[in-house]
Amino acid sequence: QVGEHLARVLRLERGHPIVLFNGDGHEFRGEISQLGKRAVSVRVLEMLDSANRESPLQLTLAQGVARGEKMDLIVQKATELGVSRIIPLITERTEVKLDAERAGRRLAHWQAVIAAACEQSGRVRLPTLAAPQRLATWASALGEESGLRLALDPAGEVSPRALPAFASAVLVVGPEGGLSDQDLNILDQADFRGLRLGPRILRTETAGLAAITALQAIHGDL
Repeated sequence: QVGEHLARVLRLERGHPIVLFNGDGHEFRGEISQLGKRAVSVRVLEMLDSANRESPLQLTLAQGVARGEKMDLIVQKATELGVSRIIPLITERTEVKLDAERAGRRLAHWQAVIAAACEQSGRVRLPTLAAPQRLATWASALGEESGLRLALDPAGEVSPRALPAFASAVLVVGPEGGLSDQDLNILDQADFRGLRLGPRILRTETAGLAAITALQAIHGDL
């Protein structure tokens, strides 16, 4: 499928120059040496001096798992906006049911979404993707290195502009039904602050991305 895409859609041929990245921060200049429907071979010529396209903020998005394409959109756009880590959370109002087999398939699918988003946006370092986990389990295991702890809440105590300067933060966003009182209580006990985004209530596929954009614009590199 990759070879067919390169040959029939992009119309590339043997010898065509190409830039590769391996996800850990490096880019390589190469050229196509063999092109087939099922496989593509590339001759690597040299490692490039990659521009630093990573945000100065270490942002973790802990997202309540949303249904279908909504979660794909969130993962894709969060990657483009520069988050360094994505954690799918199972909250009280999460409607998606993930057994071990289905969770594994979804994780592989989201990893492919991340890779494609990095390719599109020019990032050469893939954000870390954690396995889906329950909110209470995850929150109780957080270490001090998580930095500023924020949970999106329409009744939150602080806005993005009121936050002090920070180097790292973790942002929790609820699924379609939002964070329940029980979820907020768990997060409050784990020292999370409620973050509000103005007077309107946003959908889950909008809320986290809007918050990331605001944090990057005020404190990061947008």
